[in-house]
Amino acid sequence: MHVAVDEDLRALRETARQVRRLVVQSVYRAKAGHLGGPLSAADVLTVLYFKILRIDPTRPDWPDRDRFILSKGHSAIGLYAVLALRGYFPVEELDTFDEIDSRLQGHPDMTRTPGIDMATGSLGQGLSPGIGMALGARLQGKDFHTWVMLGDGEIQEGQIWEAALVAERYRLDNLTAILDYNGLQQYGWTDSISNGKRSPRISIENPRRLWEAWGWNVLEMNGHDVGAILATCRQALEMKGRPTIIISHSIKGKGVSYMENDYNWHSKVLTDADFERAMSDLSRPLGDE
Repeated sequence: MHVAVDEDLRALRETARQVRRLVVQSVYRAKAGHLGGPLSAADVLTVLYFKILRIDPTRPDWPDRDRFILSKGHSAIGLYAVLALRGYFPVEELDTFDEIDSRLQGHPDMTRTPGIDMATGSLGQGLSPGIGMALGARLQGKDFHTWVMLGDGEIQEGQIWEAALVAERYRLDNLTAILDYNGLQQYGWTDSISNGKRSPRISIENPRRLWEAWGWNVLEMNGHDVGAILATCRQALEMKGRPTIIISHSIKGKGVSYMENDYNWHSKVLTDADFERAMSDLSRPLGDE
C-alpha cells in the first residue's frame, strides 16, 4: 500500500512537470502569454484535476460535475495544459495557444473551450460566480463542490472581500478557494510614492488573519508538495458550515531556476536561449529539486 501511494504521488509530480514543460513550450511558440503564475500553480492544478475534482472529460457539461474557476485568468495556459493532459482536448491543440480563432485564448473562454466553467480575465471577479455556483448547487439539491483559484495580487480587489462576506453569510461549505500565494504580483511588491513620501505598497502579508476575520475556515499548505496538496484539499471537503480558503505557499516561476521569485517573468517573451535553459531545468530527474 505504501509503495502504491508513493508511486501515485510520483506520477502526480511527473504530470506537474509535464504541465510546466507544456506551459513554457506554448508561451515560447506564441511569443506571448504568462509564465510565473502558471508555473507556481501547476502542482495544485494537477492534483485538482487528476485526484480531487469529480469530472468527466468526455462530458464537459455534465450537470453533476465539480466546478473550477481560475479567477487569475491570465494563468490560463497552465489550466489549458492540465485540461489537455486530462483529456478535454488534444495536447497538440496547445500549439494554437493565443492564435486568432483558437479555442485557447490568453484568458479562459467558457463559450469556446471544453472544461472551462467560467470566463475570467478581469481580476477579482472569479469568487463571485463561484458563490453563485455553490448557492445554485444547494438550491438544486446537488452535491457538487466549487473550487476557485485566486492570485495574491488580485485579492487587493474590493469585490473579493464583498464576495467573502456573502460566502460566509450563507455558510457555503461547498465552496473552497485556493490562494496561489507566491508573494509577487505583476510588478513585484515595490515601494510607492504617496504625497511626496515613499511608503510601502499595501500587500496582503497575513492572509490567514484577514480570511479568518471574515469567518472562513483557513488551511495552509506547501503549494509544491503534491502529498500536502492532496491531503489539504481532502480536508477542505470535510468542512461543514463554513467556506474554506487554502493558502497555497508557492514560488512564482517554480521549476525554472532563473524565473523563480522574479516578478519580471510574470509575463515576458522567451528568447531562444531562455527557452533552451528553461526546458533543460524542466528535464531534471524527479526529486532533484
